[in-house]
Amino acid sequence: MERFDLIIIGGGGAGFAAAARASELGAKAVLINAGLPWGGTCVNVGCVPSKMLLEVGSDYHHCLHTRFQASKSIQPPSVDFAAAFREKDEIVASLRESNYLRVIADLGITATEGAAKFITPQGVDVQGQRLEADRFVIATGSRPRLLPFRGIERVHYLTHREALSLPRLPKSIVVVGGGPVGLEFAQMFARLGARVTVLERENQILPLTEGEVAEELRRVLEEEGIDIHVGVDIQEVREEGNVKIVEASVDMRPISVRAEELLMATGVTPNSDHMGLEAAGVEIDSRGFIEVNDQMRTSAPHIWAAGDVVGKLQLETVAAKEGYIAAGNALEGTKKTIDYNSVPRAVFTDPQVAAVGLTEDEFMGRYKVCLCRTVRIGQIPKARIVNETRGLVKMVVDPETLVIVGVHMVAPLAADLIHEAALAVKFKLTVDDIIDTVHVFPTMSESIKLVAQSFRRDITRMSCCVE
Repeated sequence: MERFDLIIIGGGGAGFAAAARASELGAKAVLINAGLPWGGTCVNVGCVPSKMLLEVGSDYHHCLHTRFQASKSIQPPSVDFAAAFREKDEIVASLRESNYLRVIADLGITATEGAAKFITPQGVDVQGQRLEADRFVIATGSRPRLLPFRGIERVHYLTHREALSLPRLPKSIVVVGGGPVGLEFAQMFARLGARVTVLERENQILPLTEGEVAEELRRVLEEEGIDIHVGVDIQEVREEGNVKIVEASVDMRPISVRAEELLMATGVTPNSDHMGLEAAGVEIDSRGFIEVNDQMRTSAPHIWAAGDVVGKLQLETVAAKEGYIAAGNALEGTKKTIDYNSVPRAVFTDPQVAAVGLTEDEFMGRYKVCLCRTVRIGQIPKARIVNETRGLVKMVVDPETLVIVGVHMVAPLAADLIHEAALAVKFKLTVDDIIDTVHVFPTMSESIKLVAQSFRRDITRMSCCVE
């Protein structure tokens, strides 16, 4: 039996951030990993491989559909699916080595692999070895969730994890779920040459996103040939030979979708089972997520939790922030919290979706009044220069103070542009603060300034750089 100041269970983003904080504080800590390789979801089966393959699809798509009359392909372009996946694996392995395996050595803490299970409130068993500590951080992440559609147990389906290891490009694929994962994979496969259908249960894709943004992205994806259905009620899934069939209805109208592959992109479930949490006094909610307070502390006063397993925002950046704060609170006795409202989030379709803060409906629900403006990307000079005019930017403002409370966009480079908006929401800047800030011309980042200016003047009667 070995004793530590802090035991961290989980080798993903939240776990590594907690380990980094423990190292900074000079604590004797151990990092335990099980399931996915070191690095967890993001580097192995999430952000890193999916964004690389999205970029391959984007390159191929823009070769076929150039933005300028002057750009013509002399020969038809082609894409090597197997080579793309081999290159993806190389990038994943490289980043896992440089950003995780080497980091473990640099942190100077103990690292071990194996499933951890609480056997007492202060002790866990890891493959027959007993480890004890006064404090714990649980950061075990999540895995794909499967909805219990009738017949699903008899169908060979994919989650995003299996979809990242396909040996060849399917001719057709039906994606169940119109959230970030479903839409990113839908566009990636469609641009590589597959026929893609998306089925979303809610009445818009990206159900948690500003409605205008979701509708604009749907328009763009449908223009690219992706078949999208919302308000879908799935009755049954089945497999006939090598064909997957989804029987469903939309507005009481029956539809039947057939495809070579079925991708289930229906959310995640937490990795909180089989851990013996009851022995430690850690409570979970009805979905299995570990319940924490605003300081990431669980119902057991000596245990904190962070990342996907707590079910806040399913983002790598948030997981790392939570893990860092949880370890600091555990070891220092501090009570730091996170302002989730100022966390930016993005979907890496093309054009990208990004947002921070409140939507119009959310602000209206709280205060019954709202002030909003929407600017089309085609109104941005840089967008017209580069002939990339799809998208829009919407800003939500407190009508009494003109403080910016939310920004939502679908635009080229939206995931990069959103950080100015995140600072505006975090530090309660007004539209006049943005207007008074000089922006480089011509840039896509001017979109933030232009939408702020739209609260003060008619932007259709402006030269390019009017203050």
